[in-house]
Amino acid sequence: MNARRFGRAASGGAFFLASIALGAGIAAAHGPDPTVGGSPWTPDQTVTYQWRAGQVPPDWMALPINAAAGDATSTRASRAASFVKTAGTSASLVAYGEPTGCSSAGIACFDRSGAPMSFKMWFRAHGFVFDWGTLRWCQGQSTFTNGCFDVETIALDEFGHVDGLGHHVNLADGSDYLDAVVQALSHAMPQTGWNVHAFGPCDTGRLQIIYDRSQARDLFSHCLDVPTVTSLAVSDASIWIGDTIRFTATLRTSSTASGALANDPVSGRTVVLQRRLVGATAWTTMGTMGAGTTEGTYVYSASPTATYEWRASFSPVAADGALASASAPMKVTVSGCTGTGCPSGPAR
Repeated sequence: MNARRFGRAASGGAFFLASIALGAGIAAAHGPDPTVGGSPWTPDQTVTYQWRAGQVPPDWMALPINAAAGDATSTRASRAASFVKTAGTSASLVAYGEPTGCSSAGIACFDRSGAPMSFKMWFRAHGFVFDWGTLRWCQGQSTFTNGCFDVETIALDEFGHVDGLGHHVNLADGSDYLDAVVQALSHAMPQTGWNVHAFGPCDTGRLQIIYDRSQARDLFSHCLDVPTVTSLAVSDASIWIGDTIRFTATLRTSSTASGALANDPVSGRTVVLQRRLVGATAWTTMGTMGAGTTEGTYVYSASPTATYEWRASFSPVAADGALASASAPMKVTVSGCTGTGCPSGPAR
């Protein structure tokens, strides 16, 4: 069993992405979730919420909703908002049962038109009758039965919407369904993805584009293809044999990277220093560069004995959504004076 869920956009409360919901089975695209529109939250903003008066969910419903807020926070892989249920008062309201702001097809929905100050979220009541059947929340049963919907999964989807995520556009065969929680069609038990409690890579990919990563060493979502730029500098480009020089590479995202990811320093990666004879085509790796003193920099010391061209090369691991890059070649000229009579200064 599947259920459609529509949310409210920030513009006048109109329902959004209906065409994606109805056409999800024939989509032929893959990438980060689209955006739902409206204002983003402030990076790392803590957003509290309370139950709407008169529509407080029962404990079996409240606990997984709060758990989903924790899931959204702990798996955001970005500087997106953190959601916390408050014991006090909040402008953000979560409601259970009628009335709701949902469409006639929605088992849950949201309104983020108040962002970055507040949001609203609604959940249909256990036992609500749709034209496709009766809504059963799994946690509302003593034993989960096929066809029930997991509250925590659906609530996580709604918190993703509140963060600014639109419905993921799946591949035509649906094989990438687990790449996102924010889906136009929710799966019921025991279908694929019916009880996922963490954002998928295509959810976090869009969150990173909107809000950036938390730290320069954090991986990019592997749902992304983030272009990088590697550059290389050397302490001296003309030396005598026996002199030691220091290479410094800088790894950043390109200015063409999407949204908040543009021009980011990239730390904690494997960057190697390579050399080749002048005029040659094949590169020889000399070693892995160590971490520099500033984010996105890598260093390596060497004592070359001949004139070479050098470059720094970055190749990402499979789980990283960054693209490989290499610096432009640079020549270090080495002069061949040896022995005690050689000048102590650099060759000129």
